[in-house]
Amino acid sequence: MNDQIPAIGIIGGSGLYQMEQLRDATEHKIETPFGPPSDALIGGTFSGRQVYFLPRHGRGHRILPHELNHQANIYALRSLNVRWIIAVTAVGSLQEKYQPRDVLLPSQFYDRTSLGAHHTFFGEGIAAHISFAEPISIQLRNLLAESARKVGVTVHNGGTYVNMDGPAFSTHAESELNRRHGFDVIGMTNLPEAKLAREAEIALATMAMITDYDCWKTEEEPVSAQTVFAHLTANAETAKKVLVEAIPRIPTETTWPEHFALDAALTTERKLWPKATTGKLGPILSRFL
Repeated sequence: MNDQIPAIGIIGGSGLYQMEQLRDATEHKIETPFGPPSDALIGGTFSGRQVYFLPRHGRGHRILPHELNHQANIYALRSLNVRWIIAVTAVGSLQEKYQPRDVLLPSQFYDRTSLGAHHTFFGEGIAAHISFAEPISIQLRNLLAESARKVGVTVHNGGTYVNMDGPAFSTHAESELNRRHGFDVIGMTNLPEAKLAREAEIALATMAMITDYDCWKTEEEPVSAQTVFAHLTANAETAKKVLVEAIPRIPTETTWPEHFALDAALTTERKLWPKATTGKLGPILSRFL
């Protein structure tokens, strides 16, 4: 394997805490300027590619959504030369047609979080405003859709993921409003990952694994942790089948639009970049140094 080929990152959500398919696995404890990631990253080869796996909530599911250090997670992956991320995440369905254990590949987000200041790497003397009209890598999303269909998974290619804070699930009023807005799934984690990956010039796509109908479907019991976790094992196995098919198909060269996202985003002149901030963002700004 060519060590110069950029790596692939897998962020595992609820129920997906490890990847048995990784060969020659090694543990990487990464220190970042933004603090510690959720857990040590597990690196290894997967279908001939260098892959790094990060359990989003930590092994044993110890970290709540609002406690996640998304900056550290994405920074740690970028520091290991990750240029593609597949984010696997549990979500609730807001529409009848999306059933538990289906997979939805979001194409859009709606932000209902309150922690936006932590959803960027920039500031402290270097300003950047990424283009985010298309927040998901279209090419990676389509690759995942083709892979899912090939292994017989029920997949929906496209839709809007509304990101709430959590950790509590929705009220009936919130769930019904999200449905009326036409949103498709609801979760607590993925939007910050997508924003930060774009700033880090990483192509990201999401596998949203449906576990429940939130609480809008009044003929069913409202979503609970027990409801969600009942579907997680099956969803984790589905995700692994798709990953086995998809990873060998990811390109080995960084030529997608997301890999050049900062070209039109950086607004502070290079000569004005503070030395400390430049050093802090070294892995992200390496093309410009």
